[in-house]
Amino acid sequence: MTSGISRRARVLAAAVGTGVLVPLVATATPASAAAPAVTCTSAKAGLAAKLKKDITAALATRKGTVAVGLYDRSTNTTCTLRASSAYDSASVVKVTVLATLLWDAKKSGRYLTDRENTLAKAMITKSDNAATTTLWKQLGMTKIKNFLAAAGMTQTKPGANGYWGLTQITVTDEQKLLKLLTAKNAVLSDNSRAYIIKLMGQVVSSQRWGTPYGVPSGVTVAVKNGWLQRSTNGWRVHSVGAFKGGGHDYVMTVLSHGNSTMNYGITTIQAVAKVIHKDLAAS
Repeated sequence: MTSGISRRARVLAAAVGTGVLVPLVATATPASAAAPAVTCTSAKAGLAAKLKKDITAALATRKGTVAVGLYDRSTNTTCTLRASSAYDSASVVKVTVLATLLWDAKKSGRYLTDRENTLAKAMITKSDNAATTTLWKQLGMTKIKNFLAAAGMTQTKPGANGYWGLTQITVTDEQKLLKLLTAKNAVLSDNSRAYIIKLMGQVVSSQRWGTPYGVPSGVTVAVKNGWLQRSTNGWRVHSVGAFKGGGHDYVMTVLSHGNSTMNYGITTIQAVAKVIHKDLAAS
């Protein structure tokens, strides 16, 4: 695509050759080409502006397409970037799978079986794909869609033909799910919420990158990450997390694709997470 300046230069050159007088009007870049901006609101004076500035700066030199969500109950702070953009879920959807399993069990008035507990633990703490496929098939599309409806996750589209990793997710819906996990609600029982947060707090060390990066000491961490390479849009690298302590109670989602490598995506996510933890800790 040629720039507005070079197009204008060609038009001027052609006009000079034909003897037509062309006014010298500078062409502006269309507004649609501008990247979406980070938006933040907060009940805490100065915090929204600080977060907006720092998240924007953290992403300024990063390639790829990044979506961000932050919500802190303690200061009623919300930040979003590309909140409704759809991404292939990769393993982040495993939290939704477990939530659906627990929601369905509660409706049936039963506890999880030993087998289900074993599968759930492997799925969340080690990101075990085989365990996820087993639970996805057991639940079936109807129950998964019914849970999404109950949770108000209207932007999430389950992957077809068993491809759970191609479920379409958005920051808006992931933040809705994280909020359900971290506060009393009518969708998930207190025991179910505690169980999911407990497993997300036991993720193996090699998979605890992303949103927990830079978390202050004394703040509890619950995390689930996802990563997937495809022929289009390169690497999808995502991280969702819930954090509590230091006077704050917050949830964070960072989704990305168009990353050249998995590590590149991790670095991008961690740059965002680091400034969020720092700004909240200082508020």
